[in-house]
Amino acid sequence: NYEIAAALENQSHKVRYSDSVENGSIIFSVSGVAFLLMDAKECIMSAKELFVTKIEKFLNIHQNSFLVLFAALYGHEEWKLIFRIQQRFLGSKLRILPVHNTANAVNLMCTIAKTTSKPYMDSICYRMITTKAYIIEQSPVWKTLQKIKGRLC
Repeated sequence: NYEIAAALENQSHKVRYSDSVENGSIIFSVSGVAFLLMDAKECIMSAKELFVTKIEKFLNIHQNSFLVLFAALYGHEEWKLIFRIQQRFLGSKLRILPVHNTANAVNLMCTIAKTTSKPYMDSICYRMITTKAYIIEQSPVWKTLQKIKGRLC
C-alpha cells in the first residue's frame, strides 16, 4: 500500500521495499513487529479464502504479528469476517486491528512499534515498578494491613 508507505515516510520512517517480504507487509525491524495489511472487502469477496493462506504464511514467518484489516465501515459482514479469522487462528499469536483509513492504520502501527521497541519497553517497565512501589508505600490499605500485622505479632 503506497499510501501507507508515503504516510510513514512523511513521519520520517525509512521505508524499504523487498521481494522477499509478503506483499502488503510492513515490518518495523527495531521493535520486531510485523503488520499484514488487508482489505476487508477483498477478503469477503475471496471465493477460496486465499487470504487465510496469506495470513498463515505471514504467521509462520513473523513472531510478533498483527493483521491490519481495512474497512471504511464495520458492518455485519466485516465483523463476521473478523470472527472467522479469530476462530481460524485461535491459539496463534495473531492480533487483529480493525482500522478505517490510512491515518488510523499508520497511527496504530507507529504506536505499537514504538511501545514494543527495547528502549521504550525498558522505560515502561521501570515506570511500572516505580508506580507499584509508590502505590504500596502510600496505600491506606497497605498501611492498615501493616498495622494489623503488627498487632498480631
